[in-house]
Amino acid sequence: MEKSFQRSALLVRTLSIFVFFIPVSISVPFILFHGIRDQCSNSGIISFTELLSNLSSSPGSCLEIGNGEQDSVSMPLMQQASIACEKVKQMKELSQGYNIVAQSQGNLVARGLIQFCDHAPPVLNYVSLGGPHAGIANIPKCTSPVCQLLKTDVYSDYVQDHIAPSGYIKLPNEISKYLEHSKYLPKLNNERPKERNSTYKERFTSLHNLVLVMFQGDKVVMPKESCWFGYYPDGASTPLLTPQQTKLYTEDWIGLRTLDAAGKVKFVSVPGEHLQMAHDDVVKHVVPYLQNHPTFLS
Repeated sequence: MEKSFQRSALLVRTLSIFVFFIPVSISVPFILFHGIRDQCSNSGIISFTELLSNLSSSPGSCLEIGNGEQDSVSMPLMQQASIACEKVKQMKELSQGYNIVAQSQGNLVARGLIQFCDHAPPVLNYVSLGGPHAGIANIPKCTSPVCQLLKTDVYSDYVQDHIAPSGYIKLPNEISKYLEHSKYLPKLNNERPKERNSTYKERFTSLHNLVLVMFQGDKVVMPKESCWFGYYPDGASTPLLTPQQTKLYTEDWIGLRTLDAAGKVKFVSVPGEHLQMAHDDVVKHVVPYLQNHPTFLS
């Protein structure tokens, strides 16, 4: 009887050791940020969110800012990022960490969330689709009154406070005005020498993976290399600098060089126009960073 009990106890201890190392799948949720003149309730965004969720087997949702389409145009990006920050902190399902996929202008909101948001849950992987991270130098094929203001008075307080894209227009020949009057991108990219914030860099470098997708036929983000943090040198429209040639990278203002040195940055180039991503490219370049990660029972 006693020997039988000892064998049973040994079996229980042995099983306990094995259970300790049993891998389980942790479902990491993701959120999607749409671009300008779009909204979460639009069919294209709904379909894309569902596609990503189905392919990755991870729960996902589109995070809306304000009323969607109109506020994506007229609400300053700092305010959009602030709203995103508060919403994320209230989403209990994100409390242990989450991933981000962002489209176009939505990337600047996403990065504001990552870099500016205090006491927020951690972002693990961040996939950027056509994001104007280094700014845009012009707005092609746009003749509306809003675009005219952006072309003629972009660094005025009125335009900066009422037209969202003004926050990331960076005119190479007006760098002094840009640094002094632009209210978003210089802060996001830690461009002002006397105002560089190490916390923004620390938060950005905490990412596990940064996937930067550039569309080879992009005529919306100008230059398209901005999607990789490439841009023009200050005071000139040539030559076009690779991301590794920019001061943002070489001086590591936001930690891009640090992430790259650690093998955490993926510079991806895909065929197609702005945000026109083939299904196979979504499967190859986006889905792997949304899939569940194994962990171990303790």
